[in-house]
Amino acid sequence: MRIHPTAIIEDGALIADGAEIGPYCIVGPHVVLAADVKLHTHVVISGNTEIGARTVIYSHAVIGGEAQMRRTNPAHMRILIGLDNIIREGVTVSAGSENGRGVTTIGDRCYLMAQSHIGHDGSVGDDVTLSNGVQLGGHSQIEDGVIMGGLSAVQQFGRVGRYAFVSGLSGVTTDVIPYGMAIGLQVRLAGLNIIGLRRHNVPRANIHALRAAYRGIFEDESGTIHDNAMRVGDRWPDVPEVQQVVAFILADAKRPICPARRPGGDRQ
Repeated sequence: MRIHPTAIIEDGALIADGAEIGPYCIVGPHVVLAADVKLHTHVVISGNTEIGARTVIYSHAVIGGEAQMRRTNPAHMRILIGLDNIIREGVTVSAGSENGRGVTTIGDRCYLMAQSHIGHDGSVGDDVTLSNGVQLGGHSQIEDGVIMGGLSAVQQFGRVGRYAFVSGLSGVTTDVIPYGMAIGLQVRLAGLNIIGLRRHNVPRANIHALRAAYRGIFEDESGTIHDNAMRVGDRWPDVPEVQQVVAFILADAKRPICPARRPGGDRQ
């Protein structure tokens, strides 16, 4: 392990072999750094924070700060960060809160660009990309493979489904379905993230079924989005991507489902 002489490592911190800690970093007493973690300069890691192997954290990131709430007891709240993540300059990740699930989690192979923020009790899956300045409110759930454009934001308790794409400068105040493509200051679905589906080798037949299911859910005016989702689920029981969208829509959630953009207006 290589630790710069100006770094402060408090008693109790567990630093695995191969970890590298750069100048002026601060590592708190309840922090666990796995093998080959690298901290660039001026990184602050505090709280009950565990960082997985080969994760690289750049200058001025602050990981493990108390939940940003007026009332909180941060004593035993946690952050769990997985393997092979890239966390760029100025990123902040808040610990879980006593009012939430008590832990903030980040999966494997995520790329968190400069000045992005993950709020308390948030859940970020594997292979997620947060572009510069993305802001995730407390309790947000970001599923695997999501890409969020620069300066976009997710409201507290918001959900963004797996492999969805959210454009830059978008405000996510409603839940974005898996594989959806959300655009706008107050986001609306502009279709499916077809490029993302192809990149992840989803079979062509499944993509066609998912397109038809999307039309059935968001363009059929005979029922609500939830009613249409139940019908769609019955029609394509063997297409996992369709079933994931249906399960996401029918889940008990805090926010309504993001509607589609269309001339006839929006429905909930």
